[in-house]
Amino acid sequence: MSQKDFIHEIEEKKELYSYQKGDIDKIFDRLDNAPSDHHLLYQLPTGGGKTVIFSEIVRRYLSKHDKKVVVLTHRIELCKQTSKMLNGFEVKNKIINSNIKELPDQDEYSCFVAMVETLKNRLNDEKLEIDNVGLVIIDEAHYNSFRKLLNQFKKSFILGVTATPLSSNIKLPMHHNYSELIVGDTIQSLIDKGFLAKATTYSYDVGLTSLKVGINGDYTVKSSDDLYTNMVMQEKLMHAYTEKSLGKKTLIFNNGIHTSLYVYETFKEAGYGIRHLDNTTSVEDRKEILHWFKKTPDAILTSVGILTTGFDEPTVESIILNRATKSLTLYFQMIGRGSRKLPGKDEFIVIDLGNNALRFGLWNDPVDWQHIFKSPEYYLESLRDDAEIENNFRYTMPESVRKMFSKTADVSMDIEEEFKRVTAMNLRAKEVIEKSVLQHAQMCVENSKDLVGARMLSKLLSDDIESRIKKYVNCLGKTSKNYREWLVEDYKVKLTLAIGKLYRELNF
Repeated sequence: MSQKDFIHEIEEKKELYSYQKGDIDKIFDRLDNAPSDHHLLYQLPTGGGKTVIFSEIVRRYLSKHDKKVVVLTHRIELCKQTSKMLNGFEVKNKIINSNIKELPDQDEYSCFVAMVETLKNRLNDEKLEIDNVGLVIIDEAHYNSFRKLLNQFKKSFILGVTATPLSSNIKLPMHHNYSELIVGDTIQSLIDKGFLAKATTYSYDVGLTSLKVGINGDYTVKSSDDLYTNMVMQEKLMHAYTEKSLGKKTLIFNNGIHTSLYVYETFKEAGYGIRHLDNTTSVEDRKEILHWFKKTPDAILTSVGILTTGFDEPTVESIILNRATKSLTLYFQMIGRGSRKLPGKDEFIVIDLGNNALRFGLWNDPVDWQHIFKSPEYYLESLRDDAEIENNFRYTMPESVRKMFSKTADVSMDIEEEFKRVTAMNLRAKEVIEKSVLQHAQMCVENSKDLVGARMLSKLLSDDIESRIKKYVNCLGKTSKNYREWLVEDYKVKLTLAIGKLYRELNF
């Protein structure tokens, strides 16, 4: 069976799996026994079939109750997908979009699908009213926009559905709007049962101390663009892609449009087939780009935010997180784009260039969602910060760089151990730096034929120098950012001088 036929069969087939049936029974137990205005939250990982589950809930609810159902989403693409799925369950439904001003035919429908903002505007205009609503289903319930409509459905049973029951706004925790949480199968369980593909994650250490956190609690686009558009990060991205994802259909997630465009130009110049997509892309261009991405086996698509929800392309084989995020929800959403299984696709690759796996854990690690639901502030406070993460980095010289220093037996230095040694001997702390500079100078001189070559080799040591300085300042204690930056620049000046001195001593 081809991938195309398999995907078509999935779209037509509405057979429920055992874990989905079990969760539906749990939800109906609450629907049947809790108060009619009860607020229930349901969690299931991306790829677990949340839309299938709540479509069956709508069908079964309407067969048992003489009331209406409203399904709320936050994006028009999700409205269309939800409506299509409901049709597959033989639920006649109507989409309330920006073109709908009134509902003279509402008695012909028992189910309505609407974007939160659109429905709120229509209800506020008092030109539209939906009578006798017994059940409201909120897709992607971790977004806070739905709160604007809760007063409109005070007597309705509210069912929120999400992969991550953690509010997008820490000041508005989900337990303030939902009475309880039902947790579905874990990601690892769905992998073990053959419903999700297995992810293999490759993490590349990235210094994030230059990033700033915005009012929404996540890293700002400006500081992310500044970091991820620099030459070092572009080279790291290209190296990671060629090392782990070459020839695979790849999605690259970025935090800013400028970064994504830089990525596009970098890969294009290298001769790779790549397209760029963001929220300013026209509907026609987006459709054409996504069609190209679907049909091209080794396609690379670099994007900004727009493909985290409402996008399903099962043929994706590699996800590159070319950004850092403090949002657990976004982390799961991005990786989830590659988790769909296909014949011949049981695994996919995740390349992490934002220390995200070190911050949140691996995608398939167990998560205590009940704890997060009840005490989100404690969970967020327990996350490792960037400084702590970077303190544990262990620099490993890339193989391509190591080959340039092949005549040197040992290119490493334990800065922390060296600091302990000089401290115990009551020597100046700067002797650690002086010893490190001398070792680097020796490496450059003994692996080159002349002085110019030695100084050229020193340029390859930038990451190693950064790593050593970081360890050194950690040993010193609290230091300013300006001092750390000065140490790096001073180190490089001293290295250039040391190379010249050593070369002259050995040759003259």
